[in-house]
Amino acid sequence: QVQFKESGGGSVQAGGSLRLSCEVSLVAFVSYTLYWFRQAPGKERSFVAGISGPDGRTNYADDVKGRFTISRNDARKMVYLDMNDLKPEDTAVYICNAGRFGSIDTGSPGNYWGQGTQVTVSS
Repeated sequence: QVQFKESGGGSVQAGGSLRLSCEVSLVAFVSYTLYWFRQAPGKERSFVAGISGPDGRTNYADDVKGRFTISRNDARKMVYLDMNDLKPEDTAVYICNAGRFGSIDTGSPGNYWGQGTQVTVSS
């Protein structure tokens, strides 16, 4: 069973920064593509960022480009999301995702989902 340990969520004022972390208990972690999705109240879950394995190619949703950065540490089985210049519309539950058959180009998720961590941005 794949286990996720997500951390780093919290409350911040607009313009602030947060770093989300997610540890994933996957064998052959380096071969998995990793993603962050988010779900705001009353909205559908949406793609935020993805990083492929093992080449590390990244892609971002248009509304976070230039503000968010996804990265991975394969030795530690971790994926991160650095979020800068946060806006109230970034408020959501951020969910870590992993898989081999999704696509960072289309935002199609992998098979495995974490529980999510809450990010709240106040104006």
